[in-house]
Amino acid sequence: MRLTTKGRFAVTAMIDLALRQGNGPVTLAAISQRQQISLSYLEQLFGKLRRHELVESTRGPGGGYTLGRKAGEITVADIIVSVDEPIDATQCGGKENCLGEAGRCMTHDLWAALNTRMVEFLDSVTLQKLVDDQLAKGIQVEDKPAIKRAISAMPVAKPIRVNAPNSVFALGNAFAKS
Repeated sequence: MRLTTKGRFAVTAMIDLALRQGNGPVTLAAISQRQQISLSYLEQLFGKLRRHELVESTRGPGGGYTLGRKAGEITVADIIVSVDEPIDATQCGGKENCLGEAGRCMTHDLWAALNTRMVEFLDSVTLQKLVDDQLAKGIQVEDKPAIKRAISAMPVAKPIRVNAPNSVFALGNAFAKS
């Protein structure tokens, strides 16, 4: 089994999200910046995570993503499977046709047993445990910055209302009435 960047990045992004869960929705742009993961790649991953109900999205200003369930209820196996990452060490993908028509290879049972152990292990590790491990290592989680409103040094000038005709025809009518 080879865990690709898809699975590693999904787990990393979910840890980042879970660490900041208490501050409201987390934007993918912020995760992208902190974890050095392409924003477009995160958008693809979070689309899959959302379809598997591991995250929820909030649109609009102040929007972003939050966990779809408690961090203690989400396992690493859930995350990896949701982004279509295969957890399989067999050559045949578990179909027992490693040698084509000739059937299984001699090591099929070994790799199938490894698959079982990997899934059991990844299913035993929760997102909450990974978050707790990061906090125990002393990771600093910044508070959500206050929304800053743009304040101009110049006062805003209100438009002047002109009571004048807005076309040549209206101008002609105005003179005709005088």
